[in-house]
Amino acid sequence: MAADSLSRIDVELLKHRRALADEFEGRFSVETIERFLHESLDLLPNRPKVPTFMPLLAYRFARERLLAVAQSEGVTAKTAPEVLFVCVQNAGRSQMAAGLLKLESEGRVNVRTAGSMPADQIHEPVVEVMAELGLDLSEEFPKPLTDEFVRAADVVITMGCGDACPIYPGKVYRDWDVEDPAGKSIEGVRRIRDDIRGRVKALLGELVTAVP
Repeated sequence: MAADSLSRIDVELLKHRRALADEFEGRFSVETIERFLHESLDLLPNRPKVPTFMPLLAYRFARERLLAVAQSEGVTAKTAPEVLFVCVQNAGRSQMAAGLLKLESEGRVNVRTAGSMPADQIHEPVVEVMAELGLDLSEEFPKPLTDEFVRAADVVITMGCGDACPIYPGKVYRDWDVEDPAGKSIEGVRRIRDDIRGRVKALLGELVTAVP
């Protein structure tokens, strides 16, 4: 990458570091925030079509990780149950499950997603079938599975990658046997979406019952 491109990226990262420092003032040091930001940039899969977006995606990923650390360490109080959906690429099943749980829960559940081997973008048919329900996944992006996400979660749902997820006491772990939408026709992806929606509704019923 050319030197001027690197300079633009550095400028963007500095801007995002300042935003995170303002948001997490009193909870994390500037050094910790900078480390998370640069680590997040390195951890994200490359997006060769839109390299200029990488600092923004790193900021969003670092912010999620910092929030998860704050929650798991009790620095920030949880306002709702936390569910983590994990699949292989974080480009299909876990993204659909997260979108559907957000829709069905109407803010009563917090949701994160991750992938054991994240792709560089969400599958287009997945974006299309979710848009049919009024759910916009166009700004979502695949993220790698990190320890912070698992520690912050109350329930961890895996889909095809159960062995990749670390086990911590006090968490509820479940594995959903859901087809991978990669390479499927649009009709096949709709069928997978509807399968996940039924599972999400059942999960939500358990979560709402368990929370006073």
